Amino acid sequence: MIERYREYLPVSSSTPIVFLGEGNTPLIYCPQLSKRVGRGCEVFVKNEGANPTGSFKDRGMTVAVSKATELGAKALICASTGNTSASAAAYAARAGILCIVVLPAGKIATGKLVQAFAYGAKIIAIDGNFDDALRIVRELGDGDEFVIVNSINPDRIAGQKTAAFEIVDVLGDAPDFHLLPVGNAGNITAYWAGYREYQAHRRSARVPAMIGFQAAGAAPIFYNRVVEKPETIASAIRIGNPASWKQARAVIAESHGAINVVSDEEILAAQSWLARHEGIFVEPASAAAIAGLFKCCDSDEATFSFQKIPEASRIVCTVTGHGLKDPDTIIQRMKELTPVRPNFDDVRRAIGLL
Repeated sequence: MIERYREYLPVSSSTPIVFLGEGNTPLIYCPQLSKRVGRGCEVFVKNEGANPTGSFKDRGMTVAVSKATELGAKALICASTGNTSASAAAYAARAGILCIVVLPAGKIATGKLVQAFAYGAKIIAIDGNFDDALRIVRELGDGDEFVIVNSINPDRIAGQKTAAFEIVDVLGDAPDFHLLPVGNAGNITAYWAGYREYQAHRRSARVPAMIGFQAAGAAPIFYNRVVEKPETIASAIRIGNPASWKQARAVIAESHGAINVVSDEEILAAQSWLARHEGIFVEPASAAAIAGLFKCCDSDEATFSFQKIPEASRIVCTVTGHGLKDPDTIIQRMKELTPVRPNFDDVRRAIGLL
């Protein structure tokens, strides 16, 4: 990824590139989502779950860790709701340096915690939320011992903007609308930076309206107030005081976009719908973008209505993480499998053919 977009990234010939094959994730045309919007509009899903550790974080982490290595860093540190910890731990392992993860106890999806452990990170659980963890990491990062690799690190944002480059390279221009989940708000900031930069270099003729979606129980930007105790099933966006709050507000204003909320029920319904109708399995936080698309299509309460957009508009939805990163809600809905005898008639009967 870095080699492909080197001219747009803060690296030089002396930067030791730490990579795992990230980027170049699929931009998938979704016929059933397109039908939901109607009027000849085309909906595409940018599937960031196809990155090496299963989330969009790898885009920024390859740049952040490469730059940290160039500076001679001996250890990385991050606060995390899960995906950052998995990505930071993987790239630290690749670089041969230590990774410290500070996370809220009991609030991390098992799939993500297992990754951080497997990659050898030193994991510190605190009795608090993500915002507490990030505050502590900021304090620890003031010294010389650690390089912070959260999205407050500009190298992270620089790497993440390459997703916008890829979308334009595939479509031939920027989409009309771009929808994505919003937690710490680094990703919406990064995409906008990428679209603006490509436009400035005449690689695209336009920029999209950026539309972000927060979970109703963790929506500080939408409600314009810090949420002291954020709660949502979508653990990756369970953040009450986003680090890139001001930047996200600027993006929404500059792009003539919007910020909205979706409920946990809407998120889980969208997760299931996307898997069953388009064959794309995402974690709950990712499904916030799809739930948001449905809200834009169907709800009079939407801050941005797709009932009024031009015909043949192109819409991109970013899904940020693979469904296996946070499978607990799906597992809870699965029925226990009752085995049948291993013969033709019993299997046909179980299928419902007899």
